[in-house]
Amino acid sequence: MTDQSRDRIEGNLDEVKGRGKSAFGELTGNEQTQSEGETDQASGKLKQGMADVKDKADDLVKKVTNG
Repeated sequence: MTDQSRDRIEGNLDEVKGRGKSAFGELTGNEQTQSEGETDQASGKLKQGMADVKDKADDLVKKVTNG
């Protein structure tokens, strides 16, 4: 499994976990839990974005090196 695939999977899991945590915090009125959920979601999106950047960098290196 590539680093990019791992980052995407972890990112998706963080987003799902964050949505659940945020919803739970909202339902229970727990602002800290809701905030933690939102942070988890943002972290997941960041991981997925980093995977995209790594893919583009790999593509560029292959293009430049004719590989």
